[in-house]
Amino acid sequence: MKVTNPHTMNETFAQAFNSRSLDNVLALYEPGALLRVGPGDRTLTGSSLANELATLLQAPGKMVLKTNFCIARGDLALLRADWTIVTDDGSIIASGSSAEVVRQQPDGSWRYIIDHAVGASLPRAL
Repeated sequence: MKVTNPHTMNETFAQAFNSRSLDNVLALYEPGALLRVGPGDRTLTGSSLANELATLLQAPGKMVLKTNFCIARGDLALLRADWTIVTDDGSIIASGSSAEVVRQQPDGSWRYIIDHAVGASLPRAL
């Protein structure tokens, strides 16, 4: 799965999730990318990132995702998305708002370098 426009990055992630292919999901991340999935400071990379994404793909349901914003400058872009994982009967399994940084690759495609799955869902620090 190749993303040629950073504005479509998160929608492509939902397609990759819904395909249930770890290869499709991992293709969206740069080698050395960072993933944070919870509110703590545990950050994953390499095989830990791949293992976490493999676990995510075991969740039942379909991911529905909408990009809230994408701000691009040069070869970097900051994104925020609102996502939900929904079962066939409409039950919500999980939901949140993510924050990501993506970078344009030499071939023109875009890939995640930092992905915080619930980064935009966290409560205010003050």
